[in-house]
Amino acid sequence: MLVLYRDLFDHMEWADARIWDAVLETSHARDDEGIRAILVHIHSAQRAFFDAWAGQPPAFRTPADFPDVAALYEYAIGYYPAARNLIESLDDSRLDEVLALPWVGLVEERIGRAAAPTTVGETMMQVISHTTHHRAQISVRLRLLLGGEPPVVDYIAWIWFGRPQPQWPVAPVR
Repeated sequence: MLVLYRDLFDHMEWADARIWDAVLETSHARDDEGIRAILVHIHSAQRAFFDAWAGQPPAFRTPADFPDVAALYEYAIGYYPAARNLIESLDDSRLDEVLALPWVGLVEERIGRAAAPTTVGETMMQVISHTTHHRAQISVRLRLLLGGEPPVVDYIAWIWFGRPQPQWPVAPVR
């Protein structure tokens, strides 16, 4: 499974870079508060799970924490080197470890019951699927509300393209 998760994380970074490129290319998207909120949520959630895997307390962020799109972009791209190092250091046995998420109490309040235990591997899959879900929201917003063209970010397209490395756009000017 670890080989699969590493592959899916490689795809996730490639797809995130393509979404960021589309957002930065479209002035309406770059300034859109809805897209900005989704990007903050994506990258804050990615980091919260990373912190849980690394045994650190999470630091959830809000749009107010980023004075501009450049600061948010820097936060986003900073995740991947650290996540890659952590994922490369794991072995398959770690995937089955139960992971007590520090925010599980909030989840339990919301769902009205105790949350079942989750493993490191299950939370890795959560980050991948959660990010995919929110990239789709950005794609819809780009096309329907802002007149932009969302990039192809499907996993199968990444395979067909030969599993390319992510091409992060040039950082926006502050």
